[in-house]
Amino acid sequence: MTNINVLLVEDHQSLAETVTDFLELANITVDYAADGITGMHLAVTNHYDALVLDVMLPGMGGFDICQKVRKEVRSDVPIIMLTARDQIDDKITGFDSGADDYLVKPFNPDELVARIKSLVRRHRGEFDQSALQVGDLVFDLATMQVKRDKQLLKVSPTGMQILKILMKKSPEVVTKEQLTQQLWGDLVPESDVLRSHLYLLRKIIDKPFDKELLHTIPGVGLKMADED
Repeated sequence: MTNINVLLVEDHQSLAETVTDFLELANITVDYAADGITGMHLAVTNHYDALVLDVMLPGMGGFDICQKVRKEVRSDVPIIMLTARDQIDDKITGFDSGADDYLVKPFNPDELVARIKSLVRRHRGEFDQSALQVGDLVFDLATMQVKRDKQLLKVSPTGMQILKILMKKSPEVVTKEQLTQQLWGDLVPESDVLRSHLYLLRKIIDKPFDKELLHTIPGVGLKMADED
């Protein structure tokens, strides 16, 4: 894997030093900011393969940085949140802001390295120059745009990966185990992470429209289908 360039925004100096040491040992180049304002400035002025953001930061919180990167800068750079918060509502807030992954402190730095590499590898992957369609939902794999009823939808990078998997299999059912494996491989996150992503995805692709396309099959899994 070619060199990875990461921005770490963390106000706890000793943790930041530890994380930086581990990342650099893994041949990951690190830029560092100790506050949200500096972190936001670096995020919008430099190119990074991934952002690693603490939630509680002086100046500007990690959720706010994440949201601005997604909505104002319109960047799809992989983002991992680092936080002591482990409540489902906090995780939903993070994913709703545009985060791709979530590590709860204390965490193993080796796991952070593995998750960064996994996200970057997935983000750099080449996509088929074609489009997937289920009903009036269209996912253009060349431009990475998702539209429903010709309306452009703002879907997170992880949400797009979920859509790609389910739409390619449509109308077949994909088990949650299969979905988790394809998304994260052996680095399986906590059980509610997938649920959070699915909740947000439904809110974007189904809630504003008359017909549901993302279906849960109780005890089996999920499927994308245009059903009467």
